[in-house]
Amino acid sequence: MVKHIIKSSLKELFAHRTLTVLAGVTLLLAIAFIIYIAVTVHPSEVPLVTHYTAFGVAHLYRDQWFYLFAFGGFALIAAIAHIALTIKMYDLKGYHMALLVAWTGIGVLIFTWVIAASIINVWSPV
Repeated sequence: MVKHIIKSSLKELFAHRTLTVLAGVTLLLAIAFIIYIAVTVHPSEVPLVTHYTAFGVAHLYRDQWFYLFAFGGFALIAAIAHIALTIKMYDLKGYHMALLVAWTGIGVLIFTWVIAASIINVWSPV
């Protein structure tokens, strides 16, 4: 029964060229981001600022370099989740809501890329 639901949802997604292209762009953007993270991040003894609080006295919390790989994992999870949400929104609310969710997924991935690039540039300036 679940296989049937997944197959029918994917058929509906592939029936609309715009949604298919946006889902493909989302997936390609996530894969390109993962490759960017894998190529750019290198082992280092320099601690990375990962958290900041400013309640009273400002505190900077630091972590190791491999924390940056979490951004790649987030991108993959965000891409898959937005594609699944696009399919679900198409089933429940129609084409325009699915289009909005698909574009939001692309926006989230671009925002993630910008944030990760700025953190990498501060941590390891080129």
